[in-house]
Amino acid sequence: MSEPSPAATVERVDAERLYQIVIDGGRAGLVAYRDRDNQRVFYHTEVDDAFAGQGLASQLVQHALADTRSAGKRIVPVCPYVAAFLKRHDEFADITDAVTPEIGKWLESELS
Repeated sequence: MSEPSPAATVERVDAERLYQIVIDGGRAGLVAYRDRDNQRVFYHTEVDDAFAGQGLASQLVQHALADTRSAGKRIVPVCPYVAAFLKRHDEFADITDAVTPEIGKWLESELS
């Protein structure tokens, strides 16, 4: 029988412009974003290899997208993981915007 996954908490870290999932006081994963007017542009998701396969990325992204909705913002899924998550979870379709070349150029300038 497999061990149950440790209790995880998700929190937004505004100073770093990311959401993190924390286990035993340490960051186990993150989803990074930049805000562009009324859009939250998600561009990177990662989970530490030590926690792979436990569903943490899904839990993290679910929380981040729900928080984005609560903040009155729209979702732009540049990150492939976030885009794939949205294909499986249509409850966010009403607040999801397409990734456009304009957003890609904007994000590139933000990150450089």
